[in-house]
Amino acid sequence: MSLKVLRFLTGGESHGRGLTAILEGIPANLEVSEGFINKELERRQRGYGRGGRMKIERDTVKILSGVRFGRTTGSPITLWIENRDWENWKEKMAVEGERPKSAVPFTRPRPGHADLAGGIKFNQRDLRNVLERASARETAARVAVGAGCKRFLEEFGIRIGSYVVSIGRCSPPVEEVDLVKRHQLAEESEVRFPDPSKDEEFKKIIDEAKEKGESLGGVFEVFAVGVPPGLGSHIQWDRRIDGRIAQAMMSIQAIKGVEIGLGFEAARRFGSEVHDEIGYDPERGYFRYSNNLGGTEGGITNGMPILVRVAMKPIPTLRNPLRSVDIETKEEVRAGKERSDVTAVPAASVVGEAMLAVVIADAFLEKFGGDFMEEVRERFEAYMRHIKSF
Repeated sequence: MSLKVLRFLTGGESHGRGLTAILEGIPANLEVSEGFINKELERRQRGYGRGGRMKIERDTVKILSGVRFGRTTGSPITLWIENRDWENWKEKMAVEGERPKSAVPFTRPRPGHADLAGGIKFNQRDLRNVLERASARETAARVAVGAGCKRFLEEFGIRIGSYVVSIGRCSPPVEEVDLVKRHQLAEESEVRFPDPSKDEEFKKIIDEAKEKGESLGGVFEVFAVGVPPGLGSHIQWDRRIDGRIAQAMMSIQAIKGVEIGLGFEAARRFGSEVHDEIGYDPERGYFRYSNNLGGTEGGITNGMPILVRVAMKPIPTLRNPLRSVDIETKEEVRAGKERSDVTAVPAASVVGEAMLAVVIADAFLEKFGGDFMEEVRERFEAYMRHIKSF
């Protein structure tokens, strides 16, 4: 499945010069700034349990093309994020020249990482040539792209947010407040849980994992509110909005599960306990009495908030490495180690926001079209009048 209107590519390695992203499809005349994107990048770097890399990097973006005098021009937007750690790696990651003695080949693949599978696929005996690109460092570029999509969606009253539900076994109940409020509370928490008073519980389990040389995964929820009904389609498999969302979430490094709405819980209930009954009010129009299906029906948004639950596995790099095999000697060894986090679930939730923004913005432009903002807005407003009269 490929994006229909919006397209983006990222390039760069974890310890290379930096990361590049190209975002194509944002209409002309959208106000956007480096400052807006930088705020999103800063959010990705927060979170208790992050490793030493976050003490080095202070991600900031440079917009290299596609924006002039603060407004998009309709051409591809090129984004550049410098890797500050490049100064420590420029000899070992040099583009040209002979391999220095300091560039010792990485030959002990980590279980759970792309090291071995990627080495076999691309015939690379130095697995650093795989792990550098497979690293979640790449998600900084995705967050920058997602920021541009968020800025676009804001123009139409669509807001995207997230919060952490659990880290490891720590899973306090989430207060029954609206999604936007949960997001706001999460922004005040060191672990992005929507109740900062629970931070110490999370920090305790993270510290315990660190002492044991372990890592932790977890679950987060990402949402979009203000999404109009009618995005996506039931017509073909690759146009279904829930399928597109699930694929986007699964594309994030270390993600192993996605649920929309009740998800797997829906399989354990009667139909009457799952399907969202429909109501009508002259002021509100059509509405649902519940949102068990997470804002989609038949592959199409139904006007309710989109709610996605995402499961992240523990990070593969462990201070006490697991058993592996050296690809040169074929002898049993302990897996290699890289500087890493104990947990990155809070950061992953911000990446989830970015990917949801990309999917919603793409489906939005697929529905309404338009090469400049005034054109898109006119079509959107006409459609909203249609909804009210339906």
